Amino acid sequence: MRRYPIDITLRRTTMRPFRLLSLFAFLVFHSPDAPAQPVPADSLYLGQTPPGTAPAVFRLPFTGGLRPVERIAISSDGTEIYFGELNTYPPNIQKVRFLRYAEGRWQGPSLLFDGFAAPRLSADDSVMYVQSNINDFSTTYISHRTAQGWSAPVRLFDTDQQTHYFQTTGAGNGYLSSNPPSSPAKRDICRLIVSGTDSLISTLGAPINTPADENDLFVAGDESYLLFSRNLSPGGDIYLSFRTTDGRWTNPKRLPSPINKSGASWEYGQFVTKDGQYLFYTSGGTTMSSYNTYWVRIDGIIDSLRHTNFVPYVRTAVPALTTGGGSFTYTVPESTFTDDDGNGTLAYSASLNGGEPLPAWLSFDPAFRRFSGTPPQSVTLNLQLTATDPAGAKAACTFTLTAVVTGANERRRPAPERMQLHQNHPNPFNPVTTIGFSIPERSDVTLSVHDVLGRELAALLREERPAGTHTVQWSGEGNSGGIYFARLRSGAHTQVIRMALVK
Repeated sequence: MRRYPIDITLRRTTMRPFRLLSLFAFLVFHSPDAPAQPVPADSLYLGQTPPGTAPAVFRLPFTGGLRPVERIAISSDGTEIYFGELNTYPPNIQKVRFLRYAEGRWQGPSLLFDGFAAPRLSADDSVMYVQSNINDFSTTYISHRTAQGWSAPVRLFDTDQQTHYFQTTGAGNGYLSSNPPSSPAKRDICRLIVSGTDSLISTLGAPINTPADENDLFVAGDESYLLFSRNLSPGGDIYLSFRTTDGRWTNPKRLPSPINKSGASWEYGQFVTKDGQYLFYTSGGTTMSSYNTYWVRIDGIIDSLRHTNFVPYVRTAVPALTTGGGSFTYTVPESTFTDDDGNGTLAYSASLNGGEPLPAWLSFDPAFRRFSGTPPQSVTLNLQLTATDPAGAKAACTFTLTAVVTGANERRRPAPERMQLHQNHPNPFNPVTTIGFSIPERSDVTLSVHDVLGRELAALLREERPAGTHTVQWSGEGNSGGIYFARLRSGAHTQVIRMALVK
């Protein structure tokens, strides 16, 4: 959907639980006049000539003064086409109309629902999701197919969060764009987690979501890819992300021109046909008359983008670091950056945030992502760590290092008397937590994370560390919520703590 840029940053948090409302209403809203029949090949898509990789306007009949925009839905057999009609943005007139192939011809358009737009069918075509308040506070409604037609829409969720473009996949998983109740202006692409009668809207997080507004979306029936809109001034574009084998989503790639247009143009309202061949979407600019529904052959474009270079991205930020007098060592966790082409290909470099070289006392070992040195005086540095892939694509994160060096007449802090693995904080956490430990003398240290079966999930440290207190971050992103254990080994000593990951 079209939205103007708004300067509010969305919190990256899991959103609070709520309850599903009734999923069925018995009032029949529409009764078909004749049974549907198979559509001849030359009559599919209203008999319009399918486009190639250059988008074409999909010509829909519409009521005078309204535009046929804001998502289209086509039944699996191609015999039904549903579409939204709006009068402007933000609209005060919203309708869902439909065309149906029966008795050897396309019939309609007929009015299905008044006051709703953005239709989306479930994988088996038995359920339709529509919504009210396209540009304002979007709310999802549900209608069920009956022997007589469609039931009257009823509200799906009892929540004060937006439920924009809700849809379900072939596996029954729900996706939508939403926001914390305190930040209604910007949305995240989210997944719906259902447990009994309770539901939770959980953001997909980075790299899908950014401080920008991520709103309209389409998830493939097999969840192999995700198309969504991201609004960046002065317009909004459609992006593509792929599902990885470990359940993450790849760094999104912008669909090419001429699907996305430059300048003050918004592309949104995505729908892909059941066979995966055609993408339907809405595109327009600063006047309502410029908005149309387009279609384009998309399967080849998706396959091509699957095999082009993925830009690395920051997955877990480096925390602010503080060190006292004496030697300092910090190893940046491997989970800080992600390259969907493979993390083993990344090359690392470090500098001050402005691009200047590190001070003489501070060194960086790119092979181990390790900072080390002995600060001669108290200082705060703004550091930048950059990861570069073989194609030259870069990602960078910035963080501060504060060295607090006491005067020569002050007694240095004594080394810890014994090895100790400190409780992680925060705990419970989602998805990042900090694990601290102390060792009384320089020694080889191994710090690892394990599941309840004892299987090692992450090796956070396997290196020599000086005497003192150290901290390491672990990101539980990509792991399910539950209990995990951190295990510290130093010499002949081992300690374990229990951690709770909440999702």
